[in-house]
Amino acid sequence: MEDKLVMLGDYIDRGAESKEVLDLIMELISDGYDIVPLMGNHEDMMINAHRSPLDNYNWMLNGGDETLRSFGVVSAKEIDKIYIDFISAMPLYHIIGNFIFVHGGFNDDIDDPFEDEYSMMWERRFEYHSPVFKGKTIVHGHRPHALRELKDELKLSPSVINIDTGCVYGKDYGLGDLTAIDLLSMKLYSISC
Repeated sequence: MEDKLVMLGDYIDRGAESKEVLDLIMELISDGYDIVPLMGNHEDMMINAHRSPLDNYNWMLNGGDETLRSFGVVSAKEIDKIYIDFISAMPLYHIIGNFIFVHGGFNDDIDDPFEDEYSMMWERRFEYHSPVFKGKTIVHGHRPHALRELKDELKLSPSVINIDTGCVYGKDYGLGDLTAIDLLSMKLYSISC
């Protein structure tokens, strides 16, 4: 069986090498690796930054300036179209069997939670009650918490798994790990950032 890697977004705005992260993902896909990069709220902010001064300002407040530096440009309009096209084509969610992957979460208050794109990038829920999610496990990022908390949560066989262990925030906040999970064994793989 071949491995599939589902990535949960926020590849940019969180360090000096945003362009290099995108380059690596695109290279791995080009080399034939089975990778599904989902769009996160930071990618969404980047592709919207050129639409209005307010959108651009919001992106700058959230790390857009670091991303621009990594591309060697001063404006989102100057980013090579290949990156904008790549990010724009990223799906907002991915389903494999009983697992639903998403960057943020879902709007649990509407009949079809897959229609609310904003919630898939920005929502933060710990549980869902919609019949759409019955018997499913939602795997997401977007809401950092400590690795020890994730380990404790996995012992309870949760229907929502948050694997964001806050790599960007460092150890000062009790975070600072980059974490992946093998969903067949529920084994965590983590490195300190």
